[in-house]
Amino acid sequence: MTRNFLDIDELDPARLTRILDQAAAGRADRSMIPQVLAGLGAAAVFEKPSARTRTSFEMAVVALGGAPVILQAAEVQMGTRESPADVARTLACYCAVIAARVFDHESLIEMAAAVDVPIVNLLSDRAHPLQALADLLTLRDHFGSLEGRRLAYIGDGNNVVASLAYAAALSGLELVVASPSGYELPEAVLDRARNLGGTVEQVTDPYDAARGADALYTDVWTSMGQEAEHAARLAAFAGYMVDDALLAAADDGALFLHCLPAHRGEEVSASVIDGPASVVWEQAANRLHAARALLADLLEEA
Repeated sequence: MTRNFLDIDELDPARLTRILDQAAAGRADRSMIPQVLAGLGAAAVFEKPSARTRTSFEMAVVALGGAPVILQAAEVQMGTRESPADVARTLACYCAVIAARVFDHESLIEMAAAVDVPIVNLLSDRAHPLQALADLLTLRDHFGSLEGRRLAYIGDGNNVVASLAYAAALSGLELVVASPSGYELPEAVLDRARNLGGTVEQVTDPYDAARGADALYTDVWTSMGQEAEHAARLAAFAGYMVDDALLAAADDGALFLHCLPAHRGEEVSASVIDGPASVVWEQAANRLHAARALLADLLEEA
């Protein structure tokens, strides 16, 4: 069993369920939170700015009894001042777990190969697995069993929906992704999700995705590092805003999810994200509970 967490597909259905159960139990009763980091440190390297990820990781470490050690890009200069492997080797001298939010997923792979302590992906160009855990936890809170539920993701086939595709496959959630031509989920991700047993569909019309959906999900059209593409992306994604009309095409009582930050008036209307269907703040809160449960699971396996 892997002690790293570079993406959701490293889990199996039973382990995923165990982590979600632990997240819910710790949220309901703090006495259920194991002190697996008592007297230990947990390092987090941030090549990209962060709000929810950093705060939820730090508070998760504290809840587990540990001390978070946060390093910004300028302090580490990973890949220039030191290789990712050497950064990991150094941090492993002091800390029981290392997490990183990186531009290049290969940096995480290099770190994981260099040390024995768990490596956790806080975000890379390829994956955002802790977000996917929080997404499943949020959906499970509302629906109970996820088996056969339909989630429609509207927008860029990016790292967020890549991890979500694996999470859906392992939980029995049906996923349909609506993206304009040229911005689809990579075929390798679709193949991997389907090989995990997932039902994943790629379409171009957002209304085709929304029909029959129990929840709609979107993300920003222009992520960090893509600012030069902003005008082109606005043109490409015209018609992909999750607004009241698109939400109405989904099933009655459908939820709205967003990993945040949100750009009201671009990928989502204010009336949807601030309306009664929105569970985005529950999602944000569940980032903490998911991170805490994941860390506990990794360290209990150590």
